[in-house]
Amino acid sequence: MKMELRVRLSVLLLLALPVLAAGWLASAARAQSAASTEIGGEKLVVLSRRPVSKTRPEFTSVTVMPGRAMELLYVKANFPGKGEVNVLYAPGVATAAKMLNVEDDANGDLGYRLGAAMLCPYPNRIIGKLAPDGKTLTTSWEGRTVTLPANNVGKLPGAERHAMHGLILKDKATNVHVVKIPGGEEVIGEIHDAFHGQWFAKTDLVITISLTANAIDVTDTARNVGTQSEPMAIGWHPYFAFPSGDHPQVRVHIPGTMMAQVNNYDSVFPTGKLLPVAGTPYDFRAPAGAPLDDHYYDDNWSNLQWKNGMVEVRVVDPQAHYGVAVDGISPQIKTIQMYSPPTAEFAAIEDQYNFADPFGKEWHGMNTGMVTLQPGQSTRWHVRLRVFVP
Repeated sequence: MKMELRVRLSVLLLLALPVLAAGWLASAARAQSAASTEIGGEKLVVLSRRPVSKTRPEFTSVTVMPGRAMELLYVKANFPGKGEVNVLYAPGVATAAKMLNVEDDANGDLGYRLGAAMLCPYPNRIIGKLAPDGKTLTTSWEGRTVTLPANNVGKLPGAERHAMHGLILKDKATNVHVVKIPGGEEVIGEIHDAFHGQWFAKTDLVITISLTANAIDVTDTARNVGTQSEPMAIGWHPYFAFPSGDHPQVRVHIPGTMMAQVNNYDSVFPTGKLLPVAGTPYDFRAPAGAPLDDHYYDDNWSNLQWKNGMVEVRVVDPQAHYGVAVDGISPQIKTIQMYSPPTAEFAAIEDQYNFADPFGKEWHGMNTGMVTLQPGQSTRWHVRLRVFVP
């Protein structure tokens, strides 16, 4: 009887092997195709590993764009019984390449419309005095003035142009290298003089992305290599995909007790008021989170509740039996921005240091999360992704 059982198991394994091999070979072929593609003048870097578990989900690959400030284009995970799942919302390689190489503007604004763009030295919006040509604006910090690209504007008549999502969207990383780490791979890239004289001090960045079965770790270290102090904030703009495509039933957990009031959902400018979320559609504190329903979200949560040394956000797609956790590990992370329109098949969950318009008078001197770096000082932003079956 035992011999018969072993024979049957052997036959089943032999039948399954071609299917598993075909899936892995197809994935490897896609990775090879991605690695031969150039975006921002640099070839994509693909970290990959074979899944080994038959019972729990594992990360299998990360595709990084060194030509676009180490932006993550794809993160993929294997779910037993489901196969490969796209964790990030992004089009195919050819479409992404066309968007970013051909259709994008001088500031690289299409970079934060897909994947997970790195944002520095200011995630979110900055409002200032607009130049007559409407292309730049000026703002000040501790009596020093800076001129920034006015790269965003709402769609409503009279909407005010403003700066948004930092100065590195089109920066190329140098000294990019991949190293083996226990259980996976890691890619490191450097951006020297990241802001090209458009910020308060000269700054170098080191961005690291690591892939293992259980986690994707992303870090961005900013070092002031100039001669004057500077304010610094770091974040990113990852679009987390809903495998089912069914927005209303997706549940999100955000452990923030306050939200920043905004003027409207067109410009999304903060009024300077922080409102309690209790009893509102913005309350996502319950352990199981709350459904997105048909609400429009482009909001910022603060007064975050930390547990086990991190602030954990979760996106759960019950229909797809799928979940992703976003762990903010750096203590400097003070706010979480979520962008998710009611018909979207994604939620952008943005761990960031700062509130929007951090230099704005509407905050009346409140600490808005910018870190001050003296010459020679550094700050390190660190976020970890995990996937799970809810």
